[in-house]
Amino acid sequence: MLSSALLCSCWKTEMTRHETCLLLGATGVGKTLLLKRLQKLSLHGQGDLGATPSTLPTVGTNLTDLTLKRKKVTVRELGGCMGPIWPSYFKDCSSVIFMVDSANIAQVSSSCIQLLSVLSAEPLRSASVLILFNKRDMPCTMSLTEIKSLFRMDDIIASATQPITTLELSARSGQGLQEVLSWLESITVK
Repeated sequence: MLSSALLCSCWKTEMTRHETCLLLGATGVGKTLLLKRLQKLSLHGQGDLGATPSTLPTVGTNLTDLTLKRKKVTVRELGGCMGPIWPSYFKDCSSVIFMVDSANIAQVSSSCIQLLSVLSAEPLRSASVLILFNKRDMPCTMSLTEIKSLFRMDDIIASATQPITTLELSARSGQGLQEVLSWLESITVK
């Protein structure tokens, strides 16, 4: 029979390897598609992602477990319409992925305001943050330099307490998905 100290030690070890990441962004930026693609990639590895799966706007939350090389990460997608109650989920996460629709110029400024609100939240002061500029495969997107300038990325990174990484992505084509998984693998819980 295992001692309670050993059981407790094993439980703590397992718990430290399982992390929660919040996936945030406005409605329609591609969060659900990203989750489906990441899950397929983490389960089946590199290869053909197949046809683009259909998605609906998330009303509520989606939980997806990703098994990476050295740990498990639960990604909790919060619907864009839930913005006012996002803070109630902040205390339980170790990292944040914030998605921006880089093909929707009208949405960029409101996404910037949402991001600033997320970054200023006390429970997230030390969370690792990944900002994804999605829909890079669309013909009407601005260059990455233009969107970062419009988003004021240099100012945001300079004033944030969190480590921030930015990546370009096309959840539809799969461009950048492996880099997202690599980022999730590389971050450490503080």
